[in-house]
Amino acid sequence: MKLPFARQPRSYAGARALVTGGCSGLGQALVKLLVRDGARVVVGDVHEQAPAGSLPEGVDYLRLDVRSEDDWNAARNWVEAHYGGLDLLVNNAGIAAGGRIDVADMQEWERIIDINLLGVVRGCRAFVPMMKQQGGGQIVNTASLAGLVHAPAMSSYNAVKAGVVAISETLRAELAPDHIAVSAICPAFFRTNLASSFQGKDVDMEHSGTDLINKAPRSADQVARVAYAGMKAEKLIILTDQDGQIAYGAKRFVRPVYDAAMRSAGKRVAAGKSPTPAALDKLQSLGARSRRDK
Repeated sequence: MKLPFARQPRSYAGARALVTGGCSGLGQALVKLLVRDGARVVVGDVHEQAPAGSLPEGVDYLRLDVRSEDDWNAARNWVEAHYGGLDLLVNNAGIAAGGRIDVADMQEWERIIDINLLGVVRGCRAFVPMMKQQGGGQIVNTASLAGLVHAPAMSSYNAVKAGVVAISETLRAELAPDHIAVSAICPAFFRTNLASSFQGKDVDMEHSGTDLINKAPRSADQVARVAYAGMKAEKLIILTDQDGQIAYGAKRFVRPVYDAAMRSAGKRVAAGKSPTPAALDKLQSLGARSRRDK
């Protein structure tokens, strides 16, 4: 029985949406779902033109480098002229990075902060005034499980994704009086072309990261379906897979086990190995024991 006061899922039929980084990966999968539901979508990406076959028919395209204030201003002007407003902003564009603190250099830190963190800030600053003026809207920021669970040898990536979660939580409260909903998508590893964006000096850790992405058990489409349901429900933190639920749950509720898993991961890093499988295996074992005990 449906309760009379239950919140109904948000509908994207007829919604005006901008998705950054929408030509591939999670962004592309979300674009397809939005189009299927009848949204008008413009994709912003760094290509001069959208790669052939990357976007569904009818999707508009803008060259948008999220590091550029001018590009964001141009995108806002385009949206205002062609759509008359924006109902959904998906700040999805981002790069991968990984490395030990004494190996990764400051140039890597500056690059990922400029794209993954300040790119989100610029997007919000560009479109929040428009959403306030029209009386509401929705902002969805792609963060990561790394924004909630902080494995060794991922300092820069953890930091920017934690920043995206913090911005999302802050804006959710700040913009609620203006009827602007805010969510953060926090997936674990999934198969995407994100690995191609590694450009750091810690080659060993980046090789491990590439392996984890390319061999992940989930596809972008699978992650997008769960994320999309979370967007429609206007959840703040959208965990898209069991790995994330177990790891984040352990950090919040079984902290000694979580800390032991991270120390184990740190030892792997010291031996030049990837930190993540060991940590996730331990946390998965915890989750399996918890389910058996219920």
